[in-house]
Amino acid sequence: MSASQQDPPERPRKRLAYIALGSNMGDRIAWIEKACNEMDARGIKVKRTSSLWETEPMYVLDQDRFVNGACEVETTLEPLALLDALQAIEKDLGRNKVIDKGPRNIDLDILLYDNSQFNHERLTIPHIGIPEREFVLRPLAELIPGKSIDPSRPWRLTADYLAALPPSPTPLTTMTPLSSHHPPIQALNPSRKTHVMAILNMTPDSFSDGGQHTPVSSSPSTPSDGGRPPPLLETIKSLLASGATMLDIGGQSTAPGTPEVPLSEELARVVPAIQLVRSHFPPSDPVLISVDTYRAAVASAAVAAGADIVNDVSGGAMDPEMLPTVAKLGATVCLMHMRGTPATMGSLAEYPAAEGGLIPSIARELVERVRAAEEAGIRRWRIVLDPGLGFAKVGKQNVDVLRHLAELREWPGLQGLPWLVGSSRKSFVGLVTGVPTPRERIFGTAATVAAAVQGGADVVRVHDVREMAQVVKMADAIWRY
Repeated sequence: MSASQQDPPERPRKRLAYIALGSNMGDRIAWIEKACNEMDARGIKVKRTSSLWETEPMYVLDQDRFVNGACEVETTLEPLALLDALQAIEKDLGRNKVIDKGPRNIDLDILLYDNSQFNHERLTIPHIGIPEREFVLRPLAELIPGKSIDPSRPWRLTADYLAALPPSPTPLTTMTPLSSHHPPIQALNPSRKTHVMAILNMTPDSFSDGGQHTPVSSSPSTPSDGGRPPPLLETIKSLLASGATMLDIGGQSTAPGTPEVPLSEELARVVPAIQLVRSHFPPSDPVLISVDTYRAAVASAAVAAGADIVNDVSGGAMDPEMLPTVAKLGATVCLMHMRGTPATMGSLAEYPAAEGGLIPSIARELVERVRAAEEAGIRRWRIVLDPGLGFAKVGKQNVDVLRHLAELREWPGLQGLPWLVGSSRKSFVGLVTGVPTPRERIFGTAATVAAAVQGGADVVRVHDVREMAQVVKMADAIWRY
C-alpha cells in the first residue's frame, strides 16, 4: 500500500479539564490572568472561567489571603503531560515553593479531567482536596453545578458537595478588578462602598447635558492661554473633589433618535479627554476611567489611551468585534441590557407575562450576553452588569427594575457579578415626579440612587456628583455595614 493510500494519522482527542487557580502574593489577580494567558499561548484553551473569590488561607494560616478561582480548559494533553505544562507555567511565572501549602504567587492544580479517574504518585484525579475546600468547590460549582465530581459516585454533584460544607466563618466574596492601582469590587462583601461614576459626555446632543464639554487637546496649557488649565480639566477636578470615584467618558449619545456619529468623530471626542486625564493625574494618584462606547475600535483606542473599563450599552451586541476586542485588551467590561439599538429600543419594551415578564426576561437576556462574553474569551471576573434603565424599558418598568434589583443579583448565571445602575435624570424619574426638565430631577434621582444601593448596586452612574455622592454615603451607612 502506498503512503498516499494509508489512513491519515488520528488527530489527538480534545479533552475537557478543570484547573484550580490560586495566588496570595503581589498582584494576585494579575498573576492568575497571566497564568490563563500562558495556558492559551501553550494550546491549553481556556474556555470558561469562574469568578475570583477572596478566601482565608487554609492549613498554613500565617500568610496573606488568597484569590482563588477555576477554569474549564480544552486540551489534547494526557493528564501527566498537562501537569507538566502547568508546572512549567508556574516555574516560568517565578513560583518558588518554599513550604507546602504556603505562600505562592501562582498555583495551578488539575481538579477534574474528562470524567476520568487517574492515580499516579504525582497526580490524583479527581483532586482529593475538592470535597473539603470551599475555595475550590465554590468556583467549580459556578462552572459545573450539575456535574458529578467522582465517577464512582455519579449521583453526587458539585453543588451537593458545596451544600454539605459547614458555613464559612468569613463569607467568601467575588472580586472584579478595575485597574492595577485600585482595589477590586467585592460584590458579595456586605460592607463594600458604592462607587460614584461621574458622567462626562463629550457630545453636543446628550439628553440632559449635551454640549457642556468640548473635545480638547491633551497638550498642557500654554502661555497664549494665560497658562490656565483646559476648562474640561477643571470640570474633572470638580467631579473628583465632589466625590466621584470613576469617570465615564462618552462621545456618542444614546438618546432615542440621535444619529450615529462617524467613528473618526467619536474617537476625536473621547481619546483626547482620556489623554487629558492621564496627563494631569500621576500614577501615584490615578483616576478610574470608563469609556462609554459600543464600538470596538473606540474601546481599543480608549484603553490604549488609558481607559480601564469598557461600558457598552449594547452588551457587546451592536459591534461583533467588541467582545473579542475586550478579551484581547484584558479590560473589565460593563454589559448593559438593551434590545435593538438606541434608535429602535423604544419599540421593543414589551415583556409578555407568558414569557416570564420583565425581570426574568432581563435576567435571561443578560445571561446570554455573559455567555457571549465568555465565549469570546472575556474572563468572568472581568464582567460588570447593568440592567439598562431607560433602554427598551419605559415608564414604571424602570421602577420595577429598581424594586427587583436584588432578585436580578441572585439570578442563576448572574450571581456574584457586580452591578452598575444608571438612573440619573432619566425620563421615568420625570414621569413619576412630574418634573419635565432633566437637570431639575435631582431629588427624584436621589431616591433612585438610594434604591440602587439598597438593591445591591456596586456603581451608580450620575450627573449630579456632589449631591449623589452624599446620597451614596448615607445609603452606604444604612445598608452597607
